[in-house]
Parts: sequence; C-alpha cells; structure tokens
Amino acid sequence: MLFLINFAKVGFYIAPHPNNIMITINITAKSTEGTVKQIQAVLGGTISERWGEYVLDIDNENAIGSIRFITFDWGGSLLEYRIVFFEEIELIMDTSEFNPIHFTYCLKGHCFHSFRKADQPIKLEELQPVIFTSKDDGYNYGYFPKDIELHINTIQISRVKFIRKRLNDASILNQKLYKVFHDDQHEREFSYFGTYNLKLAQLVKSLKKVKQEGMIRIMLIEGIVYQILSLHMIQHDRDVQRKKGKAPLLKRELKIIRKIAEQITLDVSKDYNLEALSTQTGLTQAKLQEGFKHFYARTVTEYVRHVRLEKARDLIIETDLNISQIVYSIGFSSRSYFSKIFKNKYGISPSEFQQNKRGLEIVA
Repeated sequence: MLFLINFAKVGFYIAPHPNNIMITINITAKSTEGTVKQIQAVLGGTISERWGEYVLDIDNENAIGSIRFITFDWGGSLLEYRIVFFEEIELIMDTSEFNPIHFTYCLKGHCFHSFRKADQPIKLEELQPVIFTSKDDGYNYGYFPKDIELHINTIQISRVKFIRKRLNDASILNQKLYKVFHDDQHEREFSYFGTYNLKLAQLVKSLKKVKQEGMIRIMLIEGIVYQILSLHMIQHDRDVQRKKGKAPLLKRELKIIRKIAEQITLDVSKDYNLEALSTQTGLTQAKLQEGFKHFYARTVTEYVRHVRLEKARDLIIETDLNISQIVYSIGFSSRSYFSKIFKNKYGISPSEFQQNKRGLEIVA
C-alpha cells in the first residue's frame, strides 16, 4: 500500500492544519481486494471487474481517477493508483491481518511512508524504487496529498505463498532480501529506498499499452508484473553492492538523461553524437555514457541504434514505405548496414519481414 504526506519544500513534515479538511481511511482488510473496498467505502466510486481485473473508478468531490488491482495465484498482486485526490487523505493500515511486502514505484507524483505515526516519514521520490514491509500487529501511516496527479505502481507479495510457489532458489537474493522473504512470522520491519530507475518507468508505462482482452490480457500483464518485480530485486542488489547506496547520478542529471532519451525517441532521424549531446546538456561524455548504461543497459550510440530499429520495424508494419525510404527516414545512410543490424536484432531481414508482415509477429 502507498502513503503520501504533505511536506514543506525543504522536506520536513508539516502536521495537517486543524482547519484543513482531511479524510481518514482505516485499513483492516485481509487482502488487496479488501483494501480497495475499504477505500471505496470512504471515498465512494464504483468497482467493475473484467477477466479478474478490478477497477475502482472515482469521480466525485473526493477524487477523480482510478485504483485498479489484479490478484495472482502465486502470492502477488498488482495495485495501481492513477488518481488526483481533492482532499488530504489520511491512510492508516493495520498489518495484523494483511502484511505483504510492498514493491512500490512512483511514476508520477511522490509519496511518504512511516511505520509509526510519531516517526518522520521518508519520501518516496518520483522514479525511485522502494521496498517496505511492517511487522505483525504494526501499522503503516501516511497521507495522500490533495491536487497532485499520482501514478503509483505497487506489487504486493504474500511471502509465505510466494516462497512456496516461486522462490525455490533463495540464492538469487542477497542476504537482506532473503531475510525479508523468509520472515514468515513478520517479526521485523524493513524499508529500502533505491536509486532512480528509468527501466521501471518504461515497464510501468507498458502496462497501459496492453490492449488485448480476456486471458491473453491478464497473461501479458502478469508477465510485465514479473519483470517489474525482478527489476526491483536487481536494483536492490546493485544498491547493496554500491558503497553507501549512493546513486551514480544526481537527480538533476537523471532528469537530463531522461529528456535526452525522450528527444532521441521522438526524432530518431537526427544525427546524434556524444560530443554534441555533451555540449547540449552540460554533462561530460563519461557522465552521459554512465547514465545511459545505468538506465538503459546501452551506450548512447547503442541506444540510438536500438530506437531507430524499433522505429523501422513499426514503419514496416504500419506504412507502405519501401525499405530505402525507411532507412533514410530514421537517420541511416547505408541500406546494407541497416539490413545487417536489423537482421541481427530480429533474426530476419527487413525485406523478408516486409513481405511477411501480415502473418509474422516479432517480439522486440
């Protein structure tokens, strides 16, 4: 579950003003479904269900947006907030009945979490992976702020069921996460606030792009949920190994890297080179390479090539342009070079793909 609290710009907690309107929601549920229903009981809205995917839609004086959840049989559930609250929401979650491990990622907005009401909450930044779980008979406290657009993704793991069904090889976890997953009596609190991760942003965004229906839709969503969960664990392991958990990039530098990556995606035909990007951004070439490797597992050049090939694939599928036209429209000057790297990536030449595009699907 996610909790947000109102902070001053300097980051210190400000107690709610006594004249402010605040809505308190006490969560005593035994499941994700029960949690959302208790939110609905206070905030209103309607819950709809299709193929095991539940959505609480709210459009009233309390909020506008949705909260959706899907529960899987391996002990996990997906919980997503896409919502704006019109009043501050105080959320108090009693963990005596339902105490999962929360893998949380704020794609838009920010949130804060604490285990005790008297504690100063810790901020969950936008684009920051966070893992936390309380102990039995404990609480999670926090607030959703008002008038802020939120897109928050949480995977909740029931550890006993998950270990039985999925976590057969505990060696994949570092000792810290191992202890969290195997704390089946819920005796300890745990929280981890990671370094910023843009790969998670891409995966969270991809959930919205699933347009299929029925069983296929749920299977595709479940596959993405596994990827998100895996990236949370990988990021945690990297941060444990990294001295003092310091991020390789400052937040300001992170935003610059993200803008550059978006710029490349929006205009793949432009001639991008490391020296020019360094001049444009004010980041050193080494810092640019470090940032792209950290977030995209590619150098700048590799990222440009990857985006161009994806664009070329889409153009072959969606347009009637010939291969030469596509090559030049995405910024390549050599058709033979393009054909070579296209085949290396997709296992088929662009000409063959174009001839068979109606009956052939390629998974990038």
